Amino acid sequence: MKQSRFWSAIETKVDVGIGALGSWLLTLFAMPMFGFSPSPAQAGSVVAMYTVWAIIRKYTIRRLFEWLRWR
Repeated sequence: MKQSRFWSAIETKVDVGIGALGSWLLTLFAMPMFGFSPSPAQAGSVVAMYTVWAIIRKYTIRRLFEWLRWR
């Protein structure tokens, strides 16, 4: 089954959105165990940078594998 670019983008956004929420919660609640206490805004800024990277990475890899599959 071939997945369209549109659905690849939707899947990527849903996957990364769930990961971003988990990362934000983990940053807020796990970092204090290591002596860091980020504010929700600081945690959000860090997660936003990694989220942008994750979207680009995941979409690119999915399209690459789809391209390789049909070669």
